Amino acid sequence: MSAHDGAGTAPADVARIVVRPIGTPLPLAFLGLVVATTAFAALQLGWLPPSEGRVVALGVLATTVPAQLLAAVYGFLARDPVAGTGTAVLAGTWAAAATATLVTPPRASSPGLGVLLVASAAVMLVPAAAAATGKLVAAGVMGLTALRFAVTGVAEITGSSTWLTAAGVVGLVLAVAALYAALALELEGAGTPVLPVLRRGSGQDADAGDLDDALGGLAREAGVRRQL
Repeated sequence: MSAHDGAGTAPADVARIVVRPIGTPLPLAFLGLVVATTAFAALQLGWLPPSEGRVVALGVLATTVPAQLLAAVYGFLARDPVAGTGTAVLAGTWAAAATATLVTPPRASSPGLGVLLVASAAVMLVPAAAAATGKLVAAGVMGLTALRFAVTGVAEITGSSTWLTAAGVVGLVLAVAALYAALALELEGAGTPVLPVLRRGSGQDADAGDLDDALGGLAREAGVRRQL
């Protein structure tokens, strides 16, 4: 894509912007989310003994966190701040939760972790609100993630078994939503959009519009303009 200020601009003064095609990283991030929220929900609902918390924590650190960090990097490279920001917050929050699980005794609550989770829940509302302008399915997953973090945070702060059970239930609902979103976006990326992802506005234009519409504002995007 070429950008210039006027019709008389010399060829040597024309800025050329090269855009690399990148697959959407959201399915990877959401599948990592399925693993983490399901494993922790199994602990919270008592399906796994408390002694298995260390195994769950190590599994999340080995699978979910790297997957979501990779998704965050490619989200920013794809010039999608919603995907980049949302998945980066997910990676950091799950890393903190897994690390806290490793260093605290089984079934012990941690008010410090609870405060962090409540703060992460508030932070997740930012990419969720931004995603709601274009991709409703992704916005729904991020919103449910915020709820999951908030309920788990309250359970950690209060030490209440009722809140812990509620966190597990919300975690399973989130797992189902994230699995659907990952499958829908994966099929869409493969060229067979069988499941709706509920795109609207700019999200619908990006998927169904022509190339000129998709790249119309490229010269003013972060990484191309002089200042972020």
